[in-house]
Amino acid sequence: MKIYRMSAIATGLAMAVVLGGCASTSDLDALRAEVDTVRATADQAASDAADAQASSQRAQAAAEEAAQAAREARDISASTEAKIDRMFKRSMYK
Repeated sequence: MKIYRMSAIATGLAMAVVLGGCASTSDLDALRAEVDTVRATADQAASDAADAQASSQRAQAAAEEAAQAAREARDISASTEAKIDRMFKRSMYK
């Protein structure tokens, strides 16, 4: 009776290992597919981040150009104001 019982337990364990191995294989395949999806998502995120950084750099360059143009306009305005002020003072002396 003991041998029969041990045989039944061994057969049950063998079936569990075999079925567990099959389940593990399908689980691994599902996990691999999920990892591939995560990798693709991470690659897309990295690409989007690179695009955003390039766009940010272009915006920064445009802002620097605008700031430079504003400084030049301010300088021209100050120069023009000084000229007008001198002209006004000359007209007052006459």
